[in-house]
Amino acid sequence: MSETGQWIDQIAWNSDGLLPAISQDHVSGRVLMMAWMNRESLQLSVEGGYAVYWSRSRGQLWRKGETSGNRQKIEAIRIDCDGDTLLISVQQEGGIACHTGRESCFYRRLDGDNVWQSTDEVLRSPEELYGSK
Repeated sequence: MSETGQWIDQIAWNSDGLLPAISQDHVSGRVLMMAWMNRESLQLSVEGGYAVYWSRSRGQLWRKGETSGNRQKIEAIRIDCDGDTLLISVQQEGGIACHTGRESCFYRRLDGDNVWQSTDEVLRSPEELYGSK
């Protein structure tokens, strides 16, 4: 068995062959987003040094930043104690991880009135990032 097979076989993939991957800014530590990975996307990420995820809605590989240019250069990959969640430390190219044009997908906070309040500004509009649809 190759070294590759040994480390990837130690992951506790879910019944769909996926695991959640949380990306975190390498410098600030801010959580940027959560996405899913399968074996192929994780292998491609490790080999290429840039995050590749699995899009459940499209049923295909998703190379982060392939349309927007906001790629995620991988600095480190950690796995949790149960072996079923990854934490990926990244350099977020362009400073935008969210498809809404914000730094992080976690830009809404529940306030005292139980209302979700936006806390982060849009750095670039989705139209600028992806073009008009």
